[in-house]
Amino acid sequence: MSQESLRQERLQKLAKLRAYGDPYGSRVDITGAIAAIRALCPDDEIEIENAQTVIAAGRAVAVRDMGKSIWLDLKDRSGKIQVNLLAKRAVVDWATAKLLDIGDFLEVRGELMKTRTGEITIFATYFRIISKSLEPMPAKFKGLKDVEIRYRRRYLDLAANDDSRKNFILRSRIISFIRRYLDKKQFLEVETPMLQTIYGGGAARPFTTHHNALDLDLFLRISPETYLKRLLVGGLDRVYEINRNFRNEGIDTSHNPEFTMIELYQAYADYEVMMALIEDLVSRCAQRMLRTTKIQYGEKTIELAAPWARKSISELVAATGVDINDIESMRAKLATRGFKPEKLAALDRDHLLAEIMDEFVEPTLVNPTFITHHPASLNPLCKRSAAHPELSDRFEVIVAGMELANAFSELNDPQEQAARFAEHAARKEDEAYCNAIDTDYVSALEIGMPPAGGMGIGIDRLVMLLTGQPSIREVVLFPTLKPRTAQEQAAMEEEES
Repeated sequence: MSQESLRQERLQKLAKLRAYGDPYGSRVDITGAIAAIRALCPDDEIEIENAQTVIAAGRAVAVRDMGKSIWLDLKDRSGKIQVNLLAKRAVVDWATAKLLDIGDFLEVRGELMKTRTGEITIFATYFRIISKSLEPMPAKFKGLKDVEIRYRRRYLDLAANDDSRKNFILRSRIISFIRRYLDKKQFLEVETPMLQTIYGGGAARPFTTHHNALDLDLFLRISPETYLKRLLVGGLDRVYEINRNFRNEGIDTSHNPEFTMIELYQAYADYEVMMALIEDLVSRCAQRMLRTTKIQYGEKTIELAAPWARKSISELVAATGVDINDIESMRAKLATRGFKPEKLAALDRDHLLAEIMDEFVEPTLVNPTFITHHPASLNPLCKRSAAHPELSDRFEVIVAGMELANAFSELNDPQEQAARFAEHAARKEDEAYCNAIDTDYVSALEIGMPPAGGMGIGIDRLVMLLTGQPSIREVVLFPTLKPRTAQEQAAMEEEES
C-alpha cells in the first residue's frame, strides 16, 4: 500500500474517532515513566501477588490484533512495556481499539502483572487514543536510515531510531555535567549579547542583520569573549557561558554555521591552569558518561585520561619535512594541497605555519594533544610569552583530528591591546578579521582587568567524541541544511514510502 493510501486510511479512522471524543486528548496523570512502572514489578519475581493499578502513556510501536484481544508495545523516552487490551475487560467502547495504529499515543490504565512467559504487562481496563498519528512510522525492519531524511525530519528520526535518541539524551547530560563541574569550582554562569555592534573573539566571518527601530547594523556573535572579560573587569572573577555562536563559513563534518561552545574565564589564572582544567573536565566527563576514559572513535582508540601530550607548532610543522624558517619551503608544501600562488604570496610566515598545521598536522593527531607556542600575531587578545615575545601563551587541543578547545593567558594591558587591535584592523585584505577597533573593550581594560586564563570548548565536538559520531549533524538536533528543490523533495517522499 502506498504512503498516500495509508494516510487516507488513517484519516478515515480519525474521522470515526472524533465521534467518540477528542482524539488529541487532554492531560494524563501517569503513575510515572514506563521504566519507573516496570521497576514496580521486579524482573526476578516470577509472579506478582498484589497487582498494582498503574496509569501509563506513550507511543504504540507495535500492535498485534487478535480479534477480541490486542497486544501492543507502549514506549516513552525511558523504555517500553507490553499492554493487553481485552474486549470484555474494557470500560470504553471497544470499537475505538480497532482504530488504533502504530504511532498513536495512548493512555492506558490497568493492573501491572506478568504473563505466563514472565513478560511485564499492563492488563488494561481503560484506554484512550490521545494523539492520532496520520503518517505511518518507518517499517520496524528497515528503520529510518536515509541521513538526509533523518536530519531534515529529526522528529521522525528520534521517534524511529533508539540510537539517535540516546545520543541526544547523552548530549543533554554532558552539558549538565559541565555545568555542575564548573559550579562546584565557583564559576558563575552568565549571559552575554548574541547581537553585537562589533564582532570579535576570533577570526571568522559573521552573519549580519539590521535592527529597524534603532536603524543599526548588527552582527550575530562569533564569540562571547570580550563581553565575558568585561565581567572580569567588573569583579566577577570566574564566569562561564554555554553559548550559541554563528560563523558565516563552510559546512563540513565538524562545522555547522551555528554551534554550541562553552567559554570560561578565571581571574588570577593563566593558560597552564586552563590546561589542567580541561584535562580534568573531559576525563571526568567521559568517566561519568561512559564509565571509561578510553573511547572508540571510528577505527581510532582514544585515551582521554591525563596527562595529554604537549607539542609546539614549530616542532610539529618541522616534523612534516618543512623548514619553518624558509617561507618558500612552506609555500611549496601548501602548493601540493592546491593552494593558489596568489593566496600563498599573501600569507606571511605565521599564517603559513597555521595553514600547514590545518592541512598536514592536525588530521594526524588522534589522542588529545596540546598545541602550544602559537605566533603572537595570530590572535590579538592573547598575552605574549615573557620568554619569547614573538609567541603567545596559548594552546589548542586537538583530538581525533579536530580542534576541541582553544585557550590562552588573556592580554590585560590596555595599551598593548589597542596596538594589537590596530594591527589586525589594518589587515583589510583578510575578511575573516574585524576591522573595527573595540574601543569600549579597551576602555574596560583601562579600568583594570586581573591576569586571567580563558578557554573555549566545542560542545558539539565533545559530544561527537563521546558518542562516537563522525559528523556534527549527528549531534545537532536541527543542523543547517540547504533547502531541497521540488524534484529532490518528491524523490525523498518516494524513498520514504
